[in-house]
Amino acid sequence: MEIRPGQQLAHYRLVERIGEGGMGTVWKAVDTTLEREIALKILPADVAGDPERLARFEREAKTLAALNHPNIATVHGLHEVAGTRFLTMELIPGEDLASRLARGPLPLSEVRKIADQVAEALEATHEHGIIHRDLKPANIQITPQGRVKLLDFGLAKGIPGTGAGSDVTSAPTRAGTPTRLGVILGTAAYMSPEQARARPIDARTDVWAFGCLLYEMLSGRPAFGGETFSDKLVAVLKEEPDWASLPAGTPAALRQMMEHCLSKTPGGRPASFSAIRAALASAWEETSPPAPQRVPPAAPEPVSPSGVKGTAPAVPPARSFTWVTAALFAVVAAAIALAGAYRWL
Repeated sequence: MEIRPGQQLAHYRLVERIGEGGMGTVWKAVDTTLEREIALKILPADVAGDPERLARFEREAKTLAALNHPNIATVHGLHEVAGTRFLTMELIPGEDLASRLARGPLPLSEVRKIADQVAEALEATHEHGIIHRDLKPANIQITPQGRVKLLDFGLAKGIPGTGAGSDVTSAPTRAGTPTRLGVILGTAAYMSPEQARARPIDARTDVWAFGCLLYEMLSGRPAFGGETFSDKLVAVLKEEPDWASLPAGTPAALRQMMEHCLSKTPGGRPASFSAIRAALASAWEETSPPAPQRVPPAAPEPVSPSGVKGTAPAVPPARSFTWVTAALFAVVAAAIALAGAYRWL
């Protein structure tokens, strides 16, 4: 079936094509029953008959339905109309992180907001036994209010040993530019070394991609670049990021965490996004200004007996009066004593 603007799929009217992912094209549409705008993701006709691709498409719907989180796109339903399979999801306004990075690196304050929300979304994803496996700027949407939404779970995989991966195949599949059908799974510049080698992976492959994401937000350039797909894979496997490209104000703890995330071996990376979130919190403390010191109020200026400010009497008036009185009594007593003595002479 040819897909075009204005076309009706069930009670959904297509408005415009707004994106393309590894598992289909994404359209802005209108739910004519509820009278609201939604996103509609359509499985391409040329792969709709592929049982594996169809299974992945359905698994994406189930994965998103299970991940009820404010930083993860919400799925509304899975449908089929005249042989066309599609997902309906929330329409998220704003722009993706790839578009934002096209304008240059992000200030540290903006990096902080995005990184914290992505880490929180991935922590929830892993807690549900799911590896995203295609974390990259194009799969992160930022709303005008600064809310981050993690998108495109078409390549999601169950974490081994959690039970969530029982229906998830690890066979290679197309993952959009620059990957190719039957070659390798993921996006070259953000693949972990084990992913690039088509070896077994676990949740730490998302940790690697998160390190790539942090580096790119701060520097404005990919951690592992190259002109071709193969060049990028070689960089991932053999090279180190250009750490000198990070801005001078990058907190030392943040750079250290990135270095750990981008360890070539999974064992050198943080074990979980819970650990990453704790490390991020520590890194942000380096950038926080010190709390202002409370200064006690100044004492009022002293006033002299004459009413002139600025010079306090050496002895307070009350004490001065006491000493004068004592001296007078002593003089009187001495005079009386002398008079008595004279009388007896």
